[in-house]
Amino acid sequence: MDRLIAARVFVAINERRSLIAAADSLAMSRAMVTRYLAQMEAWAGARLLHRTTRSLSLTAAGEETLQRCRRLLEVAEQMPVNVDAGNDAPHGIVRIACSQSLAQATLAHALAEYLRRHPRVSVDLQIGNQAVHLIDERIDLAIRITHQLDPNLIARPLGACPSVLCASPAYLDAHAVPLTVDDLAAHNCLTYSYFGKSLWQFEYGGEPRNVPVSGNLSANESVVLLQAALAGAGIAMQPVFSAAPFIADGRLIALLPEYRPLALGIFAVYASRAHQPASVRTLLDFLVDWFVQEGLAPAGTVSPSGA
Repeated sequence: MDRLIAARVFVAINERRSLIAAADSLAMSRAMVTRYLAQMEAWAGARLLHRTTRSLSLTAAGEETLQRCRRLLEVAEQMPVNVDAGNDAPHGIVRIACSQSLAQATLAHALAEYLRRHPRVSVDLQIGNQAVHLIDERIDLAIRITHQLDPNLIARPLGACPSVLCASPAYLDAHAVPLTVDDLAAHNCLTYSYFGKSLWQFEYGGEPRNVPVSGNLSANESVVLLQAALAGAGIAMQPVFSAAPFIADGRLIALLPEYRPLALGIFAVYASRAHQPASVRTLLDFLVDWFVQEGLAPAGTVSPSGA
């Protein structure tokens, strides 16, 4: 973890006499402040604070550490700053984590345009569906499709991700076409390992419907399930942005349109607003505009639980 930020956190805790107040003053989550304090104690090799439900005070090691942190911050503030306006232009590496399906469908195109506009920025794109630990993996932004976010992180809504049930004509020729979601029990459903593996959630007539499903293929990457559906393996629940081209050309058929799969949001997730580099700030603003232009739901229309 960044020692300069940790020093700033430790000083703020002592000035505000509260972890919650320090978190508010630094625009961080309380969990992040707690992590920085724990790391500071690990570096010091000693307990730095006495904490009770009503008070917070420094240990002897904490007193010494506080003085060192203040000296460190003073040195950092005295470093010469280039006030040339051009120096504030976006530059440097931005590390992004994203799922393969979303990266292929839109993010790769968005990043290509952003990098064309900001040639001093480079992007390291990490592909994977499992949620990564932003601090440990040194990820600046994670682009996630979800309905439930970690409350310890900061999330900026980019848009919505509607899903669609679909299957190939070959599969439907060999099996009865489902007329209601209850018919899915008799079908081979291709399920996603990290979400809805055994329970698909829908809205019908304004009411939620939870439907148990099963099948002989699950995967941790929705692109694999899409290819399996195209090959006739079963019924898949896919993001509309992935399935739409194949539905349009007849290689997949949309099923049960009157049943709406659970709405998911697309979010840019990051650990802290404090000292955010220009590259990350401008990329966030760019992505908000890009997702709207791509025809996904306007930012802010989906409110995840826990966000």
